[in-house]
Amino acid sequence: MKTMAAVMREPGEKWWEIEELELDEPKAGEVRIKFMASGLCHSDDHVRTGDLPARLPIVGGHEGAGIVESVGPEVTRVKPGDRVVCSFIPACGSCPSCSTGRQYLCDEGRNALFGGLLDDTFRFHSKAGEDVGGMCVLGTFSQYAVVNQSSCVKLVEDIPFEVAALVGCGVPTGWGSAVYGGEVGAGDTVVVYGVGGVGIHAVQGARLAGATTVVAVDPLDSKLDFAKRLGATHTFTDAASAQDFVREHSWGRMADVAICTIDILSEEVVGQAVDIVGKAGKVVVTSVGKAEGKQIVVRGRTLTHYGLQVRGVLCGNTNPLFDIPRLVRLYRSGDLKLDEVITRRYRLDEVNQGYHDLLDGKNIRGVIVHEH
Repeated sequence: MKTMAAVMREPGEKWWEIEELELDEPKAGEVRIKFMASGLCHSDDHVRTGDLPARLPIVGGHEGAGIVESVGPEVTRVKPGDRVVCSFIPACGSCPSCSTGRQYLCDEGRNALFGGLLDDTFRFHSKAGEDVGGMCVLGTFSQYAVVNQSSCVKLVEDIPFEVAALVGCGVPTGWGSAVYGGEVGAGDTVVVYGVGGVGIHAVQGARLAGATTVVAVDPLDSKLDFAKRLGATHTFTDAASAQDFVREHSWGRMADVAICTIDILSEEVVGQAVDIVGKAGKVVVTSVGKAEGKQIVVRGRTLTHYGLQVRGVLCGNTNPLFDIPRLVRLYRSGDLKLDEVITRRYRLDEVNQGYHDLLDGKNIRGVIVHEH
């Protein structure tokens, strides 16, 4: 069948190109999804800039929700007609990582930037017969895609597709950075650097985990105002002011957790995060770093003398099969704010405008609503 999709062909100055692609039928263990909505996550723009080196061409998008249209042999997790959200990290449930409660490290995620499915072949093809990958083995910037069933989590009926799409990546990544990565507890002081589409959910996660002081640091006042609405108790446009506040507010004990969710990780921000936590503090690194160079440079004496921890976190260290339904329940109860996070909706052919808006700081999260 044919599908319209946004394709990246070369990094740098090129942007997403809308193309008509051929889509193969699902093979064993695979399903075809009619995507209804896709989030515009910053990680896809990292493919454009080359900060995430991917095999090209590739269909963008890794936050998607839609309807299962057909299934191949041996599919047991979903059936035609099911509403699903796609996790950007597959969860097979049986590999060593999954079976020890670390689905965020599932072995089936190995092709995330290669774009082929588990047999290392492709389901998207150009009109000229060229193999086209799918971002995070998904490609949600397409009206339709064939994915492995391990990427699918069933949805309850009353969740809007635009909201569900975000629960595939940005929400669990931010929320889990606080709840699992930072192990935030009651009474903690938490500092979040960067409150965009991921950081805003780190703020929400810290609040829901019981932190009494949640400090948001971002250069944009508009994002800080939004962070206040969703749980930040204090906001600052610069790290130095945040550190002065935390030192005074905590009587010198400093923060318990610092979370780095800026757009591109930098040595400067990691250093600021290390400086703002106190004894036994945790620094959570969620941001994507550039492929070249080093972004984490810490004195060993600082770590050992104060018992500090610097932790890398992928997908918020969440388990998609358990945590996506959990986050949906928090949304349905009104504890997790997701409707408010969607700043603007776009058509597929407006994908580049969506990313211009994101880079200009106009959006917390943009969403593509697919037309069929």
